[in-house]
Amino acid sequence: MPLIIIIALLVGLRFFEVWRFAEISWWYIIGLMLFAFIWFEFIEKMLGLDKKKEHNVDEQRRKDRIKQTFDKRK
Repeated sequence: MPLIIIIALLVGLRFFEVWRFAEISWWYIIGLMLFAFIWFEFIEKMLGLDKKKEHNVDEQRRKDRIKQTFDKRK
């Protein structure tokens, strides 16, 4: 997510020609976009990071459900 925010900021700063960002080549920004695409579409899946996030969400949901069930019984 921070990578996407950085890309958005760079595009905005470059487009409005702010300070030194006016001199950055669009190719660097496009390269960063390409890197982000490859990361999120291929590398993250190869490393299993997308499943890890889903697993953590499911685990937290399970813990909340168990806690809620035991709190009702008391």
